[in-house]
Amino acid sequence: MKTTHAAALMAIPMAALLAACSPKAPPAEVLRPVRTVELRYDAASEANRYAGTVRARHEVNEAFRVGGKVAQRKVEVGQTVREGDVIAIVEDTDYRLAVDAAQQAAAAAASQARQAEADHKRLDALKADGSVSESDDERARTAAATAQANAEAEAKKLDIARNRLKYTVLRASRTGVVTDLRFEVGQVVAEGMPVLSIAGESEPEIVVDVPEDQVATFRKAQFKATLASAPDDAFEVVLRELAPQAAAQTRTYRARLKPATARRLPLGATATLLSERPVARSQVAAIPATAITQNNGQPAVWVVRSAKEDATATVELAGVKVNGFANEQVFVSGLPAGTLVVTAGVQKMSPGLRVALPHAAATNQQVAAQ
Repeated sequence: MKTTHAAALMAIPMAALLAACSPKAPPAEVLRPVRTVELRYDAASEANRYAGTVRARHEVNEAFRVGGKVAQRKVEVGQTVREGDVIAIVEDTDYRLAVDAAQQAAAAAASQARQAEADHKRLDALKADGSVSESDDERARTAAATAQANAEAEAKKLDIARNRLKYTVLRASRTGVVTDLRFEVGQVVAEGMPVLSIAGESEPEIVVDVPEDQVATFRKAQFKATLASAPDDAFEVVLRELAPQAAAQTRTYRARLKPATARRLPLGATATLLSERPVARSQVAAIPATAITQNNGQPAVWVVRSAKEDATATVELAGVKVNGFANEQVFVSGLPAGTLVVTAGVQKMSPGLRVALPHAAATNQQVAAQ
């Protein structure tokens, strides 16, 4: 019995030693998850994005039609005004004096005209009996006509003086919102100097600058726009005007687009314009630019092979032909429709690498959770 007990005690450390020396089970293979996109040759479109600004289609610079020192200002930036509302007033003392002077000059000229006409009528009556010579009658007639013309000229000068007095009050020429002010009370403004801007809110439009190499396609594109304040609210816009000449500084062409259906847009807001132009179908497929890599200096992509719904897949490098670029997309051809192309982490791929597709990874996670 003692021998059996001693043998049992010796067997325990031997079993532990043998267990320690036995090979461990291989760890489960960690698969690299990848993002893919399926090549579709029937849904390719060329898209470009442009940064723009919301502006009013009609915006005017208001100015005094006479010069003077500003006595009152009745508006502020952002205030809505209606056509005919008083915006500002310049001191009118000199203009009132000019009206008084013009009135007196007109009255004097009218009196002279009446006197000259009366003299002419008297001489004309005496001409019948030969008391007045033809030359005297001619001079009287000329004097009367001259006095009458002078009276009419002075009357027009009076009208001008009265108009200039009215021009000391600046009124809004249209209904809109004040977008800019360039004067203060007490400032001396010159005649015709722009002092503020009024923009009509009823017809907003989006203004963008188009590069020279995209002008031809821009004319044929369809457009959608979003505002920075509402990036998820896209709306259709249509091209209203495209400048026929490039800007001297930027060498771009200014385009103005209006909403397809009437809507209010905040003036000055930042807008993003997306232009989409259909390209020849069944010829190119659009993929993210991040999917493009190189193979011996030629464009290539990593494609997924032997993919199954419940298993992993492998990747291999395949050459493609690049047909064009549009912002974050590349138009390619040369691979069959339906091919799965890796779109992220292409620099970490290698031929034959086993990868996990998104649907397969999700399935494995559900099985593990159960």
